[in-house]
Amino acid sequence: MKIQERTGAGAGRSAAPAQPSVGDRLPSPPRERKPALAALAVLLILLGALGATMLVLQVGDRVEAIQVTADIKSGESITEDNIKAVMVNDDSGAHFVPWDQRASLMKLQAKSTIYGGTVVVGEMFGAKAQTPEGKASVGLALKEGQYYADIKGGDTVAAYRVGTSGSSGSDSSDKDSSSSSSGNGLIANASVENVKGESDATVSTGSKSITLLVDEGDAAALASASSAGEVALVRIPAK
Repeated sequence: MKIQERTGAGAGRSAAPAQPSVGDRLPSPPRERKPALAALAVLLILLGALGATMLVLQVGDRVEAIQVTADIKSGESITEDNIKAVMVNDDSGAHFVPWDQRASLMKLQAKSTIYGGTVVVGEMFGAKAQTPEGKASVGLALKEGQYYADIKGGDTVAAYRVGTSGSSGSDSSDKDSSSSSSGNGLIANASVENVKGESDATVSTGSKSITLLVDEGDAAALASASSAGEVALVRIPAK
C-alpha cells in the first residue's frame, strides 16, 4: 500500500508541464554603447553651466557710471543738467566715475573738451587751477546788452568802459560823458573763467555774473567800472 501511494504521488508530479531548460532560452541582443554621444552630452551640459556662470558674473560687474549729455569745454565742470547715469561693465580696466560720486566730480574741471555721449573716467578731470601769478579774477555783474549772447567759460574777451550816467550840464561833463559813451578800452585781452546766469530766478532779468581772469594791474579799474555798471564785453579771437 505504501508503495502505491508513493507511485501515485510521483505520477502526479510528472503530469505538470516541464519548464524549459536554461539552454533553451533565446539570447538577448547585446546593448550597443555610444561613448561619443555620452561625452557630447556631458560637454553640452558643462558649456551651458559655464555660459550661465559668465552671464551672472557679467551682470554682477555692471556699475552705474556718469555719461555727459552735452559738450564740456576745457576748464568747465559737470552739472546735474549735462550728465546722466548709464550702466557699464566694470571689468574693462577704465576708471569709470560711479554715479554716486558726481557731487565730488562737480568740484573739478575738465582737462580738455569732453564731447556729449562720453562715459566719464577719472583721468578726464583735474583740480581747478589756482589763479596764476600776476593774474587776478574779477567778478562782473552785467546786464543784458553788456555781454554777447553765447558767452561761456574759456572765451577770450576785451572789456570796454561804456558810460551810462547823464551829463550834469557843464561843458566838461558833456565832454566826459560824450567821451565815455563812445567807449574806452579797459582790458584788451581777458579770459572768461565762469559764467553764471539767473535762469533759476522767478523773473529773469537777463543779468549774468561773469568772472574774468585779467592782469593784476588791470583788476582795480575793471572792478571800479563794473561797480558803476559801465562795462561791456566783446569776444575777440583767442591768441
